Amino acid sequence: MKVWLSDLKTSLRATVALAVLVCGIYPATVWLLDRALFPARSGGSLVRLEGRVVGSRLIAQAFAEPRYFHPRPSAAGNGYDASRSGGSNLGPTSTKLIEAIGRRAARYREENGLSPDKRVPADAVTSSGSGLDPHISPENARLQAGRVAKARAIPEEKIMELVRACTAGRTFGILGQPRVNVMKLNLALDGVVDVRR
Repeated sequence: MKVWLSDLKTSLRATVALAVLVCGIYPATVWLLDRALFPARSGGSLVRLEGRVVGSRLIAQAFAEPRYFHPRPSAAGNGYDASRSGGSNLGPTSTKLIEAIGRRAARYREENGLSPDKRVPADAVTSSGSGLDPHISPENARLQAGRVAKARAIPEEKIMELVRACTAGRTFGILGQPRVNVMKLNLALDGVVDVRR
């Protein structure tokens, strides 16, 4: 019985020590380091205009006007709902997914003035795993540039200059694909962000 009580005390001490370490000290340390080293990112990379939050560089939001670049489709809630992040979980043989892609491709071609047989980038018709991916492919941006140029009465080459300036390469030169942040690009179109810096 004496050994059992000794083992119980040791177990309780270890549990309390680990709880304090893992549930208190470690999270507080990570939070403090994050706030000190990456203040913008830890705050959600929010975009503020005239003191008002208008979005985030890390979370997609709906841009529906022809004068803006449009993000990937979203399966998060009713679309771009950060509190309901998630994909559709539909597999490649799903009839529902195939029909949705067909509808999205037809709408994409129509709104961008493309021929009915024009190949559409996958990111223009499928949602990301989170449903909130803030990026589109450079090809997707290139196909939308004509619509945006026409809506803004700006030469398409000027729009493409902004697309190229807002295109990020592969992470560390090897991970992922080149991508364009839609929020940054749309802010650059409005003259809010200088992409040359």
